Amino acid sequence: MKNVLLDKLRESIQAVLPIGLIILLIHFTIVSMPLGTVSLMLGGMALLIVGLTLFSFGVDMSMMPMGMHIGSVFIRSRNLKLLIYGCFIFGFLVTVAEPDLHVMAIQVPSVPDYIFLCSVASGVGVFLILALLRILFRVKLSYILVLLYIITLVMGILSFDYLAVAIDASAVTTGPVTVPFLLALGAGVASVSGGKGSEEDNFGLCGICSIGPILAVLAIGLFFDAQSSNYEVVPQSTVDSFSEMLKLFKDGLTRSFWEVAMVIVPIIGIFAIFQVTHLKLSRSELVKIGVGLLYLMIGLTIFLAGVNRGFLPAGKFLGEAMGAMDHNWILVPICLFVGACVVVAEPAVHVLTKQVAEITNGAIPRGLLLFCMASGFGMAMSLAMVRILTGISIWWFLVPGYLVALSLSFFVPNIFVGIGFDSGGVAAGAMSAAFVLPFTLGACESMGGNVMIDAFGVVGMIAMMPPVTLQLVGVLYNRKLKKAQAALSN
Repeated sequence: MKNVLLDKLRESIQAVLPIGLIILLIHFTIVSMPLGTVSLMLGGMALLIVGLTLFSFGVDMSMMPMGMHIGSVFIRSRNLKLLIYGCFIFGFLVTVAEPDLHVMAIQVPSVPDYIFLCSVASGVGVFLILALLRILFRVKLSYILVLLYIITLVMGILSFDYLAVAIDASAVTTGPVTVPFLLALGAGVASVSGGKGSEEDNFGLCGICSIGPILAVLAIGLFFDAQSSNYEVVPQSTVDSFSEMLKLFKDGLTRSFWEVAMVIVPIIGIFAIFQVTHLKLSRSELVKIGVGLLYLMIGLTIFLAGVNRGFLPAGKFLGEAMGAMDHNWILVPICLFVGACVVVAEPAVHVLTKQVAEITNGAIPRGLLLFCMASGFGMAMSLAMVRILTGISIWWFLVPGYLVALSLSFFVPNIFVGIGFDSGGVAAGAMSAAFVLPFTLGACESMGGNVMIDAFGVVGMIAMMPPVTLQLVGVLYNRKLKKAQAALSN
């Protein structure tokens, strides 16, 4: 166990260090931050490294086996009602418990909090059912995605004022706890269903579920008029002493613990019901899962405290300061590197890349997957800045992007389709909410842009890019495979 923890620690340092170094480089060369803000960022980096290490270790011990066991139960039971009701309840409860969604619900104009929350949670629940039924009945993922995105396009035209909010709502529902569970759930279903293509069916669950919140928000947008309202970012924070910094992080740890508990408790409750009624796992296996959950909760608590208390103030300050510069166009190339480093620090990204490497037996290396996701994230963040600087409608980015992604889905191996669209939801996580979004909103406000129209949507654009970049890798992989087969036949 000690060696595994050391490996996780090494990976965490490699993930977190680049974004910290880039922020410090910007601080020393372009925009100087207050000493208190820099101190918070450095303290946040330390918490991120420790938290990500414990979180990754806990996921392997708890969330992955829990999801796989429940997924296998859905298929083995041959009970369609159990699958439908179980998926909806699980999807609804876990989504309602997501802390980032609660923060966003408060800020959405004209829509009561409970209506926003219940609509988004229902969207995830319904689309989780659809995702598992697709695996059960062997429907090609490309067909489902094309149909769903056509519906999304029509709904987006009818409810355009809520489009940017809708795609960001989709991103905040894919948290660092729910993503590993969903991935494992799909793997459990696919492993039991067996047959041709079962390996490919491990992926696509997150990609389909991420469409549910978009359609839900667009639907409620038809009944609520968007009014002029500013999205209030958490105020910029700084400290004047070491004791004040410790107090701030202590408060952050307390708040993060309760947020994590709200996410974990529904999952534990559902798993307990399945354990009593279907699973009957041994005591030793339950103890292992319990210890893993403890590691996960401690790790995620530390990670979120570091992100929210350390990186959010730095993101807000840098965005405002750089947006106010005369040569603010420099944001475009800088965001390319910042975005690439941010995605590497996302906990759920490491869960996905690890599972892909294991299921494909190394045919799709973790390094290649991380490079593709980082490239897509960086390009998306740069394009978001272009949109703020020019005022170009988000349609000019989303429509071509998803047209390319959906078109590629018919020319690449099916496994790349599922991995690509899963990566889109996974890439936009805690770091996006606590650094990228405040950075973008701060830049938009200082440039005098419309926050609701121009700044919102950055997380949705981030989710759009990985399906394109990863499926392009699938095209190259397909060509390489065909050449190898041709060489063997000759």
